[in-house]
Amino acid sequence: LLRKGRAFWQTLEEHGIPTTVIKMPANFPPAESKGLSLSGMGTPDILGTYGTFSFYTDAPERFDEEEVTGGKIYPVTVQNNVVQAQLLGPRNSFRKDQPHITVDFTVRIDPASSIAKIAVQDEEMLLKVGEWSDWTHVKFVAVPFLQSVSGICRFYLKEVQPDLGLYVSPINIDPLNPALPISTPADYSAELAEEIGCFYTQGMPEDTKAFTADVLGIPDYLGQTGIVLRERLALYDKVLEKFDSGLLFFYFCSLDQNSHMLWWLIDPKHPIYDEKLAEQYGHVLYDIYGQMDKVLGKALKKVDADTTLIVMSDHGFAPFYRAFNMNTWLKDNGYITLTNDSEGEFYSNVNWAKTRAYGLGLNGLYVNLRGREGMGIVEPSEKDALLDEIAQKLLAVRDPKTGEQAILHVYKSREVFSNPDEKIMADAIIGYNWGYRSSWETAIGSFPKELFYDNDERWSGDHCMAAEIVPGVFLSNRKLKAANPRLQDLTPTILQEFGIKPPDTMTGKPVF
Repeated sequence: LLRKGRAFWQTLEEHGIPTTVIKMPANFPPAESKGLSLSGMGTPDILGTYGTFSFYTDAPERFDEEEVTGGKIYPVTVQNNVVQAQLLGPRNSFRKDQPHITVDFTVRIDPASSIAKIAVQDEEMLLKVGEWSDWTHVKFVAVPFLQSVSGICRFYLKEVQPDLGLYVSPINIDPLNPALPISTPADYSAELAEEIGCFYTQGMPEDTKAFTADVLGIPDYLGQTGIVLRERLALYDKVLEKFDSGLLFFYFCSLDQNSHMLWWLIDPKHPIYDEKLAEQYGHVLYDIYGQMDKVLGKALKKVDADTTLIVMSDHGFAPFYRAFNMNTWLKDNGYITLTNDSEGEFYSNVNWAKTRAYGLGLNGLYVNLRGREGMGIVEPSEKDALLDEIAQKLLAVRDPKTGEQAILHVYKSREVFSNPDEKIMADAIIGYNWGYRSSWETAIGSFPKELFYDNDERWSGDHCMAAEIVPGVFLSNRKLKAANPRLQDLTPTILQEFGIKPPDTMTGKPVF
């Protein structure tokens, strides 16, 4: 992880405060802790990715593999209504060439009844079209009788006619037998799974990639994200039931991921808004808010007069109507020089000897700095002046389609972050206006011809905008003294609640 410093719950533990930290983002592997914790965003599947789905079909031509990210389409042959296929597991480090370990499985189709029987190792399941399996345990054997890796996955039978479509979730780390550390103590994940059943251990479990690629349609995706939420609610109920003192942190991901994926169903201004689909599915996002209200209600019943309750988010949401190609703009304005006119990817066609700045990730602007970048040409003494020059021009950019200002702020990192690690940190963060965001091509170092384009993907809501466009929330059962609480105020607030003086190095202030 690139996270630096001590986790705030470690400080609490040093003062004898018991802690329970469930699904904290960026807590993988989980920070060393005397308390209870379960890793969150950043936890990989057993392939070591953030989540790689598999889709088995005898009609692979329906998908453009270049457009399918976050998963793989596996062509299969249906012979006498039987399919033989394999699940892809981790690499076998005991073999010289380190091939992937695979597990065979069989699908027997009954097209007349629209059902299929799936057999994998010692487990069998019968699925109807549109039905999800329970968690299936899979053992990937590296060395027979000596070394194996356990994983769990869910099967979803999307269709059997006219073509087979079988989705398999990313193979998650098995909470009953984790191949990587996902909890403290190490057996805590197994304790939870024994009580409520297995659950997604993957850090970002909603399969937004499969939905974006239309491997999962709307009802399919809603079924999958519904499973995620039900599991998280069961986990919450169990953890809340057992909590009696100290700190409890619990993270719900459903609002975030579904605001990304379902915004187009509630916003008539979005380029892919569909009135009929909105009538059918527009309620879903609001329903999730209703579920979160119930979560809050359970917490309020649990707390007493001496217990502080905080509901917070680190950001809000805004529509993502139009995409801006930052690297194209930098090229057109002379800050990036290419070796040829191709769009390229991963900066493959950049002439670094003549490039002064580049965009990386969704909001990062980097100077090609001498002494940091491998082929840096900008002297450190020239960095601030160059950033000021670029910022002035970016703030003047207008979308030719709407006439709107696309970028509201260019935040210099050293001015907005406390002691940033300038070896890895972007030199500036781009704050986009309402409705605008950097393009996906910007994130991977590509150079499309157009500067702006309509966002025609299901990933339709976002928060990678200027801070005032997407403020988070802070709700509490205690009266606030701070007029505008900030994210950095949370840690000193929590420490103060337990009678611990926040260290002088913290920039935040207690809000109560």
